[in-house]
Amino acid sequence: MLRWRIMRLPLPWGGGSATARTSFLALLDGLAEPALWLDAGGRVKRGNPALRQALGPALLPVQPDSPAERLFQAAHRPGLRRWLEGGGAPPVLRLAAPEGREGMPVAPHRIALPGGESVLVLRNLTQDHAMADRVAEGDRLQALGVLAGGIAHDFNNLLAVVLGATEDAVRLAGPDAPPALLTELAQVQEAAGRGAALVRQMMAYARQQVLAPRLVPLNAAVEGMAQLLRPLLGRSVTLALELDSPGRLVRIDPTQLDRVLMNLAMNAHQAMPRGGRLVLRTGRALLLEPQQEGAERIPAGRWTVLEVEDSGEGIPPEILPRIFEPFFTGRGAQGGTGMGLATVHGIVRQSGGYVSVRSRPGEGACFRILLPRVEEAAAPGPEAAPGPAATLAAPGRVLLVEDEAPLRRLAERALARDGWEVMAAEDAESALELLEGAAAPPALLVSDVVMPGMDGVALAARVRERLPGLPVLLVSGYAPSMVEHGLSGGAMQFLAKPYRPAELAAAARRAVGAELPLQNGTIVNI
Repeated sequence: MLRWRIMRLPLPWGGGSATARTSFLALLDGLAEPALWLDAGGRVKRGNPALRQALGPALLPVQPDSPAERLFQAAHRPGLRRWLEGGGAPPVLRLAAPEGREGMPVAPHRIALPGGESVLVLRNLTQDHAMADRVAEGDRLQALGVLAGGIAHDFNNLLAVVLGATEDAVRLAGPDAPPALLTELAQVQEAAGRGAALVRQMMAYARQQVLAPRLVPLNAAVEGMAQLLRPLLGRSVTLALELDSPGRLVRIDPTQLDRVLMNLAMNAHQAMPRGGRLVLRTGRALLLEPQQEGAERIPAGRWTVLEVEDSGEGIPPEILPRIFEPFFTGRGAQGGTGMGLATVHGIVRQSGGYVSVRSRPGEGACFRILLPRVEEAAAPGPEAAPGPAATLAAPGRVLLVEDEAPLRRLAERALARDGWEVMAAEDAESALELLEGAAAPPALLVSDVVMPGMDGVALAARVRERLPGLPVLLVSGYAPSMVEHGLSGGAMQFLAKPYRPAELAAAARRAVGAELPLQNGTIVNI
């Protein structure tokens, strides 16, 4: 009804009259629920009286032209930002509140308006007793995501130093080193590599990976993964495919889609120790109104469905609400990091989708994923003929910016060993000073993303103002939204932490030789 009333008005854009604007604002101000009128960039144009009352006098006034995310608690701002940039809707947000108090929990609903503007209506969940547990669950998952992302950021830097120093130690030891020493160093490398894999899972849960989404035929992706799964599942598990016709396209990073399918299939396999049946199913769903699935509030709309269903032991009801928490496992002494399903949850949500599970003890489990439906795809252009083999660009001068001193020294050694002339700086301000006094401009900027003061994306923009088209290699294990929505176009790549020295050297050469194909899954073109 609200959407019908707004869209029936001659709204104040597109040549509308002053009377139309007055009518629109009267409708906005008359809403009983807190509401915001936002411009195309997600900035506040107006907040209604219900919003001002919900925020309270300590947080007033609602400043026009300020980012909408400032009206919400810090832990909920990344989710709101992703939604406004086209991602999935967060099920619950909390309004900002004075220190020591909890903000009002709200269920957000966005009404699109012409010109990219929108009205954000916030349903107060404080008195909704049926929602109380789901609000608490959503808050817990949100807090765990922030915690996991912060831990992963620091742990990535430590692992990068361990991996790099161990690789240097192996090189310095030389081929004549005692075998026992090389064996010990290899064990350190293996342990650090396992730690790096765990960090990647934490980043996936925290939705802080750098993704490379593209249009993927879902049925073909499921069929391809089924071929890999059959030998892993063994003869005791029957794998069946139930694929929708016609097949649908989804916009997702294909590597991460494979990861989701693999994690869910292996989880199902462990739930069927005596064998059973595993079904991979695709389909479609039309939600005429928002639907609550656990802590997730799924918006109305058209969705593409992916289900993974097993005939295993089922999930006990006391475990079900915590199934997607990081480091939570119901297997006890049977092992497992507790990150498999948390990783699935993070990948799906970062891709704009939702994941839920239904299960009863002894009756198996069904994980259901909803991804935004892509109605049609642009006709693919002809594939370019393969050109001649590219030659790696010769190293030149590189501006290296890294705030962690041990990692900066490690990166400096790796680049210098590969023939680069390295100018190293501890932060963006120092880097700009080095650039100002340099006898010759650098051929490449290598910068961490998250640093005190100016971040790496902003630094790259400043440097490119002076040196247009300068190749940029951003290095981080954190804050992909800054990377994905930062600089566009030009020779710019991303290398995920932790990395080995050889990987950094290869990524640097690749960044200045843009015609080279990517050969490392941790390197992503921006």
